[in-house]
Amino acid sequence: MSVISLKGDRYTIGHDHGQHHASQIQDSIAVYDRLFRDFVGVSWQQARQTAPSFLPAIKRCFPEILEEVHGIAEGAGVDFDDILTLNCRSEISLTQASGGCSAFSLNQDGQWLAQNWDWRADQQRNVVVLKIELDDHVPLISIGEAGMVGKIGMNAHGLGVCLNAIRSQTCGEGLPIHFALRKILECADFEAARRVVDEDRVASPAHFLIASADGQAIGFEVHPGTPGELLPQDGKVLHTNHLCADTTTACIADFPRPDSPIRLTRLHQLLDQPIASTPDALFDVLSDHANAPSSICRHTNHELPEAERMETLFAVVMDLKKRRLCLRLGKPCSAEETLNVRLNE
Repeated sequence: MSVISLKGDRYTIGHDHGQHHASQIQDSIAVYDRLFRDFVGVSWQQARQTAPSFLPAIKRCFPEILEEVHGIAEGAGVDFDDILTLNCRSEISLTQASGGCSAFSLNQDGQWLAQNWDWRADQQRNVVVLKIELDDHVPLISIGEAGMVGKIGMNAHGLGVCLNAIRSQTCGEGLPIHFALRKILECADFEAARRVVDEDRVASPAHFLIASADGQAIGFEVHPGTPGELLPQDGKVLHTNHLCADTTTACIADFPRPDSPIRLTRLHQLLDQPIASTPDALFDVLSDHANAPSSICRHTNHELPEAERMETLFAVVMDLKKRRLCLRLGKPCSAEETLNVRLNE
């Protein structure tokens, strides 16, 4: 595992990202061509025709990020619309496809965030770790997919965000999920991050678990309307891949897979017990195999159709107080190394 450092203005950061990860970006396009065909019956070229419909919201809420999208495209030798489509893949595919992902925050000897990211195994090779030092901004770390502007991570202000996918047929006005995540990662504090979900809104449903080094943490079930909120209970917020807040379930229909409530119940069982405030202890939670194949640490379930097999592709633990991010690529139960990154404000 390695961290790719990107520095400069938005175009430079994008161009260096695209150039360094060109082969992975092109492979990501092939992966999502297959996924779009599997789940929504459209080709990559058809998806490219859908993605520009999200440009008005991006230009209204986060126009500067489009310079980075241009840079990624030119660095990777692909079209702007290819990179735009990659970054709108959730809005295009999540009407039918939903990954796994088990996430939690823990306020104990500091504020912690942790999660597994579960998705199709053919995207494993395209996971990237980006350290982005944008001019006039503090550094941030984003763990995600090659060609995407942001996903899961933290910044040097001690602000972090985790993501849970939600399968829903709702899509409307707002930032696409991955653009909203990047904007949050650039925020100076919790209140600025909150304004992204409250004011900019998010085009399709998802769960953003946002926390800060000063001990604030809220689970936001985002969508084009007012997000539902999950406040900490005994210092914890837990979430998998179904909607939980009454205000969200009252207006948004989701279609979770049966394993989501099983994993959430297991998270409660594990975190209701005393636990050490260390990365290893939190990785142990993320490595749990109870109720397999519907376990927190997900392995390939060969009883499912190949297109629907989801497994854990990485696990991350963030110590926001110490600005430390720990990553295990692959399944946390068997990863051979842990990548540790520290950020200085």
